[in-house]
Amino acid sequence: MTSVTALRGCFAILVASLCAGTMGSVRAQGPDVGTEAQRESGKNLYLKNCVQCHGEKGDGAGYATPHLYPRPRDFTTTKFKVRTTPNGALPTHQDLVNIIRRGMPYTSMPAWPGLSDQEVSNLAYFITTFSPDFSNPENAPQPLELPSAPSTTNESIELGKKLYAETGCLKCHGNLGRGDGPSAPTLMDELNHPIRAADLTQPWTFRGGSSREDIFRTMSTGLNGTPMPSFTDSLSTEQRWAITDFIASLSGTSEPGYTNLVVAKPVPDPIDLAKGAASFESAPVARFPILGQITEPGRSFHPPAVSLTVRAIYDAESIALLVRWNDMSAQTTGKNGPSLPVPPEEEEQAAGGAEPAGTSPFGDAEVAPAQKTEKDPFAAEAADAAPAAPSEFSDAVAIQIPSLVSTGARKPYFIFGDAQSPVDLWFFDLARPEPFQFTGRGSADVASNDTGEVTGVASYDQGEWSVVFKRPLRATSGAALSPGQFMPLAFSVWDGFSRERGNRRGLTVWYSLYVEPEEVPSAVGPMIRTALVILVIELAIIGWVRRRYGSRARAEVGDSMQPSATRA
Repeated sequence: MTSVTALRGCFAILVASLCAGTMGSVRAQGPDVGTEAQRESGKNLYLKNCVQCHGEKGDGAGYATPHLYPRPRDFTTTKFKVRTTPNGALPTHQDLVNIIRRGMPYTSMPAWPGLSDQEVSNLAYFITTFSPDFSNPENAPQPLELPSAPSTTNESIELGKKLYAETGCLKCHGNLGRGDGPSAPTLMDELNHPIRAADLTQPWTFRGGSSREDIFRTMSTGLNGTPMPSFTDSLSTEQRWAITDFIASLSGTSEPGYTNLVVAKPVPDPIDLAKGAASFESAPVARFPILGQITEPGRSFHPPAVSLTVRAIYDAESIALLVRWNDMSAQTTGKNGPSLPVPPEEEEQAAGGAEPAGTSPFGDAEVAPAQKTEKDPFAAEAADAAPAAPSEFSDAVAIQIPSLVSTGARKPYFIFGDAQSPVDLWFFDLARPEPFQFTGRGSADVASNDTGEVTGVASYDQGEWSVVFKRPLRATSGAALSPGQFMPLAFSVWDGFSRERGNRRGLTVWYSLYVEPEEVPSAVGPMIRTALVILVIELAIIGWVRRRYGSRARAEVGDSMQPSATRA
């Protein structure tokens, strides 16, 4: 017995020693921070491609930072948004590789398809040198278990809709996911920088990807350093997939489907502005991206609106366009105008990151005191309902077309035209009941030219503006429009909350409006008629040839059959 006990004791000691040795080797191996050669290679790539935004110290203070929103990542804080690890944890090496490779949509962080896999990996290793936390074995990241996506069902979408409301998602993202929740104007990140709630109806703008797996991962991990929490502990896997399915249902697509053409459809009845958007059901939807006006002073580097949709119809006398875009809040007080000045010092303050006293970091927009003190997006309804202070600048939208029908390929300058090619500007200050007309010969030369012929209506509902413009097809001022015609058109959007006015705005480049003829002729009929005409002509020619050469042949045969004459 004694020998058996001793044997067991020795065996236990041996196992313990082996385990200790194994654990010791794991600890000795440490976190995955690469070799010195890999980090040095990554440093060279960083200094070439990344330092402009993220800074030499990795603190997000590059020389381009004042013009960027959202701000570049500060690697020294170890607050990384897109990860597969728990809330507050460091990202894995693969997490860093994925972000470098794919970039972050609708931010200044691009994808890097030109770098090799080894270069991307080395760059990720170098990023870990900006914080000692990465080399601490106790902080070694452990990814969450992220299961494969189950099939979407109507039941899961309905459950997700219910949970979306119960968990407070609508406080930031709004009832319909347009980023217009009552807490949305107050949101700040951990460094007290402004941050906008994601517009869930436009998943192509999601920083971490638009797939259902990407959305589920974000629901599970949260976004470090932001008001977006992790729901791993509060919601089951099934519940997180249900909310994911509901979010995916809000748009129905993961791509924007941008186009370059608005097709105006004919309608039989006169266009009635009182019907609003209901009149446009027969017209196709065209979506265009919105860019920041950064060419001329008064710049808007990151306009809040990222896209708009357009539909168009026309009757015997008039044409109408429905323009829609998502907006965090409706600013229907104050004023706006296409030529309102933006003081140089205000642009410098915005570019330098400085915020005037009593303003919001969202483009220096005024915020009520109750909003400024509200930090918790899941706070009580009473705090969320605090009224906002009146805005100095209202929301606005404009459509521009050339003042004259172009006879060549040249278009006017897309920023309000130029001296040689002016534009007709239909401008709607959404604090006023009617739009106005201007003639633009460049942003410094915008003059009122209101004939009263451009009319319109506007409405705001749960984070979306719907604005209808109506104008005669053959107006006294501006280019005439007729069926079968293509006409260049472009759009501008001003966000009053962000103090956009004049040259500070979002805009589009030139696209095209096509006025579709009321009866589009079918190509089949003309083709059949042409074929029949050709057939008749061919048969006629064949008949004529046969008659002519047939009679000649018969005459020759008849002559050959006559008896030859004989001499007497």
